[in-house]
Amino acid sequence: MRIPVRLILLILFVPIMLVICGLLGPHGFGIPSEIIRTVRLYRILTGFVVGGALACSGTVLQALLRNPLAEPYVLGVSGGGALGGALTIFFGLSSTCVLALPAGAFLGALVTLLIVYALASHQGSPSVYGLVLSGVVVSAMLSSLLLLLISFANMEGLHTIMWWMLGNLQPDSGLVLATCSGCIVVAFAVAWLLARELNALTLGREMAHHLGIRTSLVVVLALGAATLAAASAVALSGLIGFVGLIVPHAVRSLVGADHRRLLPATFAVGGLFLVLCDTFARIVLAPMELPVGVITALTGGPFFLMLLRHRKKAWME
Repeated sequence: MRIPVRLILLILFVPIMLVICGLLGPHGFGIPSEIIRTVRLYRILTGFVVGGALACSGTVLQALLRNPLAEPYVLGVSGGGALGGALTIFFGLSSTCVLALPAGAFLGALVTLLIVYALASHQGSPSVYGLVLSGVVVSAMLSSLLLLLISFANMEGLHTIMWWMLGNLQPDSGLVLATCSGCIVVAFAVAWLLARELNALTLGREMAHHLGIRTSLVVVLALGAATLAAASAVALSGLIGFVGLIVPHAVRSLVGADHRRLLPATFAVGGLFLVLCDTFARIVLAPMELPVGVITALTGGPFFLMLLRHRKKAWME
């Protein structure tokens, strides 16, 4: 497989920009003190891992569902993960076991994805509008359940859950970061090993079946990988939307639609994109800090509406 020049330039560009983000702070550009450097390093690492996971999850969902609007946040997967994680916080499970938070987020995300897929399906095949509308409705219901949970939470639980809803890239501990990062690495490895199968599935399940792809097994494995990646990202940083929608479309125009190249490039650009958003959130109103989820929503919202309008014109034609 020949590596395109754009991909090589991208590999060189991403670490340079990450270093620049590490040197940027509320007081300008420069080398920070040791304590601030450590905190910022953890934050950049968290942002890179979370952004890459959300971007890869969106890429896999778009290939499986053959829907350019598919994305963990839009389809309600992120909201389901947030609710599952919030329940572990509410019942005190997250403080007793470090794996409780990722496990709760994964179960919530998986159940939500199955519900959205079932609601949007007609004769076994989901419609494009059905997926988007079902995802929006389910996300609204999950948001209501989160608000209900907040109303019953104590002050400590309230503060923690609110950070979840706003998006927070400051990890609670290195153990949580390592656990969630390990889950994300496993999810990415599974998705990348299925890259050829994902290429075939973009042509449709029937065509992929004629090409010798075991579509049922591949869909289950790929959906599990996408859900694990999104749920781990939510468990680590809370609700951060639209990364999985913006990045795959941008990277696809640079390196092509071959998932063997698209998935690694998407992970790198998704991580860089979220780190850039977090850097902007840290310095734009310094010393006050904006939640990174606000920045991604303000960036991704108009992009989603533009893409939806473009697709609507194509469907009407």
